[in-house]
Amino acid sequence: MTYSEVLLAECQCNQLFHYFGKARVAMFLRRAYRGVFSKTCIMRCNTKSIRSKSEHVRVQLFPNRHCFFDEAVHVKVHGLSPHQKVELKSMVSDDKGVVFKASALYTADAQGLVDLCRSPSLGGSYTGVEPMGLFWAMEAQTPHSKLVKRDVLDPLMVDIEVLQGDTGEALATQTNERQFMKEGMRRIPLGLNIGRIRGVLFLPPGQGPFPAVLDVYTLGGGISEVRASLLANKGFVVLALAYYGYQDLPKIPKFLDLEYFEEAISFLKSQPQVQGPGIGIISISRSGDLALSMSSFLSDISATVCINTCNANIMTPLTYKDLVIPPLIPVLENITVTPSEILNIRDVLPDPEKEENRNSVIPIERSSSTFLFAVSEDDQNWNSSLFARQAAARLRRHGKENFEVVTFPKAGHFLEVPYMPYCPSSFHAAVGQVVVFGGEAKAHHEAQLDLWKRIQEFFRKHLDGNNTSYKSKL
Repeated sequence: MTYSEVLLAECQCNQLFHYFGKARVAMFLRRAYRGVFSKTCIMRCNTKSIRSKSEHVRVQLFPNRHCFFDEAVHVKVHGLSPHQKVELKSMVSDDKGVVFKASALYTADAQGLVDLCRSPSLGGSYTGVEPMGLFWAMEAQTPHSKLVKRDVLDPLMVDIEVLQGDTGEALATQTNERQFMKEGMRRIPLGLNIGRIRGVLFLPPGQGPFPAVLDVYTLGGGISEVRASLLANKGFVVLALAYYGYQDLPKIPKFLDLEYFEEAISFLKSQPQVQGPGIGIISISRSGDLALSMSSFLSDISATVCINTCNANIMTPLTYKDLVIPPLIPVLENITVTPSEILNIRDVLPDPEKEENRNSVIPIERSSSTFLFAVSEDDQNWNSSLFARQAAARLRRHGKENFEVVTFPKAGHFLEVPYMPYCPSSFHAAVGQVVVFGGEAKAHHEAQLDLWKRIQEFFRKHLDGNNTSYKSKL
């Protein structure tokens, strides 16, 4: 008999007394209450036992719970029962309020330990031994969203939760504070008092001198400070440069003026902390043809990183003094639709090397810079592999070997810093609709890890005044 049934019996006591007498009813009620009481005791004992176990479960992050966004943490769960099944979940909310999540199923070892560096995930967002799977495998809970972090002064807080595998009961939680700026770094916004240029300057701790890098991001306007701040942590002066859609800059420019970028390079070189003599440029997607143009027409650029870029000027005319480079015009008829009804724009740009398009090709043979072309083989934003091959062939035809081409199979368009969640599709500012970007999550993650190391090595090698050419890997 349940407790509610006992209460109902009490409410009907008068009728029971009438039929059975007070003594028999009293005995009946005592037995009922004893049953309810014993069940309550059992429930309380079970709850206490579960709580006692869960109090011993803890999540540890090594070396500690604070780290930089591009650094790995070692996740361990202690205090479980031998061979206990648990689910680990991660969650983070970006600066737009979009939530990203990942989960994985684990079985504790004989000592009651889950060690993500040794224990394989048995299912969920990823499988196998993936020490940082809870981070790189996170997916947006709002479809077609890319993680946005505008304010690098505040860390991203990633919550990790351990759940009982059978019941889903929470056993332990921990928060990983993923930072962007090391202590002593200076973040200097550039406003109206710095001529025309807009952006944010990052200065590493100390007096320097440090090698300097101009960070130009991608189509859509504004700036992204994540890559710039993390690169500055490695000992580079970095200027995250905006060129439209930011502060008082035009929302959509009618043309791109290379003299604006020349002013930015001069400003960066003038900083007392900058080592010189040359500076580096890092770019991705639409900003890549800008980087190639700067390297071709402006002086003092020693190293240029182009990630999934085009070897021709696209979309908007590019001007430098009396020179005008016309844009490569997209062929909208080449847009296709995926089975999931998302646009695929990979083949929208025509072949730059065709006779009618050659005026848009950037004359990179003019450059004294060394180039690092990073290519995702499954880039569905455009044909990055073709463009990199053409750029390399053009340099070779002019007797140059000042470049390296690195390819990443099964990686998608947006190759960013390590542990940035993979973005399979998102809104494309130029198209005005959601497009697919290609790639697979794990391969994309591995590509980001590898590329981040290569970028740092490349800049350190070529920003020391000794511009030694790399051998091409094409």
